[in-house]
Amino acid sequence: MSPRREKLTSPQTRIALARGNRPVQHLLPIPGPVDTEAARRLFHAQRRAAARTVALLSVLLFGMSGAFAAFPVLGEIRPGGVPLSWLLLMVAVYPLLFVLALWHVRSAERIEERAEREHPKPGHGERER
Repeated sequence: MSPRREKLTSPQTRIALARGNRPVQHLLPIPGPVDTEAARRLFHAQRRAAARTVALLSVLLFGMSGAFAAFPVLGEIRPGGVPLSWLLLMVAVYPLLFVLALWHVRSAERIEERAEREHPKPGHGERER
């Protein structure tokens, strides 16, 4: 028979498990009045940016597939015994996807910053004394 397994926990974990209570759920504050037209403009601007990003993503992925179909020699060239098309998929695509993601996040942040400058929220943008 194998030895009995022991469950090890830290003292803090044992105390928390023994109490069995959870932290108090704090209620979120009631939101103030919303400028629905400004929110709608912001939503549309961010949706346009997302559509642009998806279009670029499609061009990148389908363009690479199209390049492999148009230039079958990319599969025949084998640096180090690995087809060049595989190397392009493994090495080139991921940095491009990362750059595309960074570009999208930054453009979404710029859209939000522009909307905040045009329609500042009450209490924001004022210096505290």
